Amino acid sequence: MRDQVPPLMTHDAADFRGIPASLLRDQASLSGLLIAAAGAAGLTTVDPPIMRLLPRGGLVILLLLDLGHVALHTMPDEGVLALDLLVSAKKDARKAIDVVTRRLNVRPARATHSDRG
Repeated sequence: MRDQVPPLMTHDAADFRGIPASLLRDQASLSGLLIAAAGAAGLTTVDPPIMRLLPRGGLVILLLLDLGHVALHTMPDEGVLALDLLVSAKKDARKAIDVVTRRLNVRPARATHSDRG
């Protein structure tokens, strides 16, 4: 039997459905949401958010951390926002998910958590 090795990082993801398409295309609002979520979890960023408009009208907003990342992916035509967090195991990514949940006023349709590293 192997000894338990504590994880260095955690990977959390949450999918939110029923979000208005107008919000899912709003770069400024979603960028602010991402920064607020990272701040609530005590995450240290290395740069401002990186934003890309995708061919089908969705967005990817990426926040690079000193260890990991936080990203939002939007699918406006489907009303879906996907949140992805790869963070230090010393931080609680669920705090970031809670901020997004409160601000969107929608509970995640699906959420996962796994240890990494």
